[in-house]
Amino acid sequence: MKTNINVCPHDCWDTCSMKVTVDENGKAVKIRGNQEHPVTKGSLCLKVNRYLDRVYHPDRILYPLKRTGKKGEGKFKRISWDEAIQTITGQFKKTIQTYGAEAVLPFSYGGTYGLLNYGSMDRRFFGKMGASTLARTFCVAAGGAALDETFGTKIGMDPEDMVHSELIIAWGINLYATNMHQVSIIEEARKKGAKLVVIDPYMNETAKKADLYLRIQPGTDSALALGIMHILIKEDLINHQYVNQYLDNFDRLKERAAEFPPEKAAAITGIAESKIIELARLYGQTQKSVIRCGFGIQRHTNGGEMVRSLAILPALTGAWEAVGGGFLLINWDYGFNFNQLFAIDIHQGNPREINCSQIASALHLKENPIHMMYVYNSNPAGVAPNTNQVIEGLLREDLYLVVHEQFMTDTCQYADIILPATTSLEQLDIHRSYWHLYIQLNEPAIKPLGESKSNNDTFRLLAKGMGYTDACFSDSDEDLIRQLLDSDHPYLKGITYEALKEKKFIKINVEGNHFMPFKKDFPTKAGKVEITMKNGSVINYTPIVDDSRFPLHFITPKAKFFLNSTFGNIDLLKKREKDPLLYMHPNDAEPRGIQDGDEVLVFNNRGCITLPVKIGETSGPGVVISPINLWEKRVNVTTSDAITDIGGGATFYTNFVDVKKME
Repeated sequence: MKTNINVCPHDCWDTCSMKVTVDENGKAVKIRGNQEHPVTKGSLCLKVNRYLDRVYHPDRILYPLKRTGKKGEGKFKRISWDEAIQTITGQFKKTIQTYGAEAVLPFSYGGTYGLLNYGSMDRRFFGKMGASTLARTFCVAAGGAALDETFGTKIGMDPEDMVHSELIIAWGINLYATNMHQVSIIEEARKKGAKLVVIDPYMNETAKKADLYLRIQPGTDSALALGIMHILIKEDLINHQYVNQYLDNFDRLKERAAEFPPEKAAAITGIAESKIIELARLYGQTQKSVIRCGFGIQRHTNGGEMVRSLAILPALTGAWEAVGGGFLLINWDYGFNFNQLFAIDIHQGNPREINCSQIASALHLKENPIHMMYVYNSNPAGVAPNTNQVIEGLLREDLYLVVHEQFMTDTCQYADIILPATTSLEQLDIHRSYWHLYIQLNEPAIKPLGESKSNNDTFRLLAKGMGYTDACFSDSDEDLIRQLLDSDHPYLKGITYEALKEKKFIKINVEGNHFMPFKKDFPTKAGKVEITMKNGSVINYTPIVDDSRFPLHFITPKAKFFLNSTFGNIDLLKKREKDPLLYMHPNDAEPRGIQDGDEVLVFNNRGCITLPVKIGETSGPGVVISPINLWEKRVNVTTSDAITDIGGGATFYTNFVDVKKME
């Protein structure tokens, strides 16, 4: 028996360190949390506790496959890797010769968040080709752009320091379902007297445990933030020294906040005026306060504006000066050398960019259409907005589709060639979290199962098949890690491949005993928090545009035991999550003649799904909610491919439907 240190590769805040026990036959037989990791502390979520069920699942794709039936029929035959590479590269060459390189589109997202297999050799390969580029915008594009405009960087506070917080505001995030290690930190703070406030349209597990819960109407968060600012300024609950030194154009912000007295904020948000005043005073009187923001609010058409309004609040109270104070959406900008990792010096031309959130429309372009698509780390037929239109595009006979996958996903059904992909236990990688501050090395615990290959090994074969002889295509994964870490950024000082091999995880370098990025200044042009947008306008509340034909706001938050379309084929997790439900308020159910347990049709002009109804207070009036189980239900048939106000992000939550009882 031997023990290997691995990293959870999935699109999750916690990015856990795992200990994997491997027997004498080279099979992984046990997985558990790494007790030595300062955040993981020996515990894994139930999903990843079942990770070996995924690695050794009988339905895993282990050999290259070629389509034999019609698209969508799911009929394939096994072929060799040689035939697969020859066929794919032949199709690349044919497509480029006939239509040009922009007719080729790589499509990937967060199937693994290891930095090498998320994006390295693939960027070199498609960059050399001159293929269309992909804007990867599903997750936090609007929020990231908002942080760049407000702080000058995508950084927040250290989540470990929330143990010192006296007020934690979970704004649009179900911590108990999606960020379990944050919960343990918060609970430790609560034992010392900290208060937990939850702001969310969804009365979820976290909301039920809060000291104060504010049910907000979806898409109105900036109105609440401005209402809080109004009270802070009016009642002089602001830190004048910090505001004068680190908040740009405060007079203009003061004018804007004056437009949102608590009675107006209450009318917009649906939150009682008394609760808004209570929260504002609590926030203004507690310097060790943190706003822990989730991704949900920035999945609206006004998502960037809403994140900006929240991010401004800590500057008013000077929370950034206190250990345990500040704001956290993502910790992302560590100074990695992505230019070297992507080998941008070999990229050809200036190809067009296609937004992954608008792939439904892109697959139907009349001018310069996409004729070949290579999908990896993603399942666009399941996760992309406007699913029906996506599938129509994938069914095009003039579209050649290659999918590199672990399981027969929705997208695989429409593939011409399917390639078998490795899991995290079978490949070398380096990981950052977008929440905690540890960089981690993932070394393979087992040999690749069957004939599965990592993304990087596959792209090396494809590069050879295309005749690309640039030296960068011969770089090993170890070389790639060294190139990524070849940076003079202070956060990465002393963090090398060799150091990671020895220690397995290393926290980024911080000044002093705590990571306090904005105690002194901000990396904006003025060195301050920016309250004006790039177009010169001051942060504001812009109502989302509803659809009078469809009166109910449909929200699809994350399920606890699944991760988008991942883990949906694990039997134990299916039993824990149970069948998908639609939560509906009695005020909306009664006039529609809907009773608890009825099967209903959720529909709009883009598509429909059927779900059983659970009537109660989980959702507010005018809002219906279904935690997503994309393996079972294509909820994104109802979502549009409209994009956010900034960042070009997906607007999954600006989605209006109606509901009727099934006959």
